Parts: sequence; structure tokens; C-alpha cells
Amino acid sequence: MAKRVLYLETRVLLLVLSLVVSLGYLGVLSLLYRQERIQSLLWLLSAMLVLAAELTYGYRAVFLPYRRTKHILQLFASGYTFSSIIDDNVPLNKELEAVNTTLQSLLNTDQLMNASKRQAQFLALQNQINPHFLYNTLEGIRSEALLAGLDSVATMTEALSTFFRYTISNVENLVTLRQELDNTKNYFFIQQFRFGTRIKLHIVFDENENQDVLQYRIPKLTLQPIVENCIVHGLECKVGEGNLLIRIETSPSRLFITIRDDGVGMTSEILERMQKNLSTRSFDYVKRDEYKGGIALVNVNNRIKLLFGEQYGLSVTSQPGVGTDVMIRLPRSKEEENQT
Repeated sequence: MAKRVLYLETRVLLLVLSLVVSLGYLGVLSLLYRQERIQSLLWLLSAMLVLAAELTYGYRAVFLPYRRTKHILQLFASGYTFSSIIDDNVPLNKELEAVNTTLQSLLNTDQLMNASKRQAQFLALQNQINPHFLYNTLEGIRSEALLAGLDSVATMTEALSTFFRYTISNVENLVTLRQELDNTKNYFFIQQFRFGTRIKLHIVFDENENQDVLQYRIPKLTLQPIVENCIVHGLECKVGEGNLLIRIETSPSRLFITIRDDGVGMTSEILERMQKNLSTRSFDYVKRDEYKGGIALVNVNNRIKLLFGEQYGLSVTSQPGVGTDVMIRLPRSKEEENQT
């Protein structure tokens, strides 16, 4: 019985039954008092005190747990958290407790990440990308360019081949910060064939850090999509030169990467919509952006949260005419630490 009283639905049933009994008892006492069969008001007072105690119990044991459960369900519906969708102290009922247990097993990170790999591979097939055919074709173009003395074409083709090789091949969860930075610099190098000296890239490390920071593990394709977003939406529309800054800092337990551009910035309406999207969870983080054709910032944010937890991810600040800052919060870990 004690186990069943744990559930909110059982408490509601017991409260209703006790209130019916108390109200009936109070009604009988009132009738007897009016008929002068009992003379003392103490009987009525004691019945009213019992009723007040029952109402107090109902508020503390029924209403407050219900309000907590409702709040948790609202958070879950808004995408804020999926760690628990019921109040552990007072579950709504046995069935909802079973639903929560089943949901937790379905949200196993390893299962979702394996599903994401298959989805990424499906996207490659859907887009009819054959990596080996692509690499061989680009290498053929590079060889012909070298024979013709077109060194700039050969260099750009090699950079493009390297970028596609990193992006398409060996779908992995985590890579080193060095690998991700190399891919980002290679992508920026390709963009410079289009923009020339109009855009510049600066990478700055915390002065207290050493080269060990490059061995920290981060999700693959974290930096490049953000740099691409900065170029397309921030610097391309700017008149004159534009700068991109990647600043890498650490705390005892976290890795912070800030990507800053001095482009056109965002209006308050666009920034508010972006921040709302970043606060809403979704598991479709490898789908293609309908408007941009790349991996959206929201998808990068969702992947980080799925891998490491709700306390990590992206935050964006921006000001029109000044630029945009994207802060990435990640756990500070290396490959050997992940294997322990």
C-alpha cells in the first residue's frame, strides 16, 4: 500500500474519499446539532479541524506535486530537457513512470549517434556523392592544371579535394581540435579564391595554453559550418574588408571556442529567432538546411548537446553593423580520457 500511495493518482483517490467521509460526517453532526440532539460545538469544531487538515494534506501532497509534474512536462514539450519527464519524488502514476523508463532507453546516446551515422551516409547517397569518384576526378583536374602551368587552379583543386575528403569520408563523432582547425583553415583558403584579401582569418589561443589544447576532442564539423555562416551572412554583405577571429580558451573542465566576425550583424528579430531555435531541442541535426544547403548552426548545437549534455552547446550574440559572436561550450577532454 505504501508503494501505491507514492503515485499521485492514488493520493487523489484517497483525498477524495476522505473528503467525502468528512463532509458527510460534518453534515450529520450539523443536523444533530440543529435537532438539539448534541449540545456541544466541540463536535462540529473537531470535524472542521479534520476537514482543514485534509485540505492542507491535499495542497501539499497532491496540488504541489501536480504543479511540479506539469512544469516538468512543459519543459520537456519545449525541448529544454529529456533527462526526466516525471517528478521522481511523486510520479503521476505507474504507467507514466513506465513511459519515462522506456523513453530513457530509447534516448540512449550511442543508439542515436549510430542512427545519425546511417542518416549521414544516406544523405551522401541521396546527393549521389561517390567519394572515390570525386577524389579521382579532382586529382585528374589537378594533374591537368599542373601540366598546363595553371598552378592556382591546381592548388584550389587540391584544397577542395582535401575538404571533401575530410567532410565526406570516415563519419566520426569526435576529432581533435587540430583536425577541425585544419579543415576550417582549408575551407577558408578555398573561400579566399573568391574573396581575395577582402576577408582574413585569425586564430588566437589563450596565452596560458600550450599546444596540448589542439589535442582536445570536439564533434566533427563544428567550426567550419559556423565559419561558413559568418562569411555568407556576415562578411559577404559587408562593404570593405572583413575579419574572422577564432579564439580558443579553457577552464579547468571546459573548452570555449569563440568565432567572431565584424560583418553586418543581425537585427534583434533575427537574433531572437536564432536564440529561440538554439534553445529548442531536435534530433534531426544532420538534415540539410532548406535555405542554406549546409549544416545549420542549430544542428551543430543539437549534436553537441546530444553528445555532452544540456550545459554545452552554442550561444549567439550580435549587433547590427558591428558583427556576430558565436560561443561554443564543450567539455575539456582528450582521446585517452575518453577511452578510460
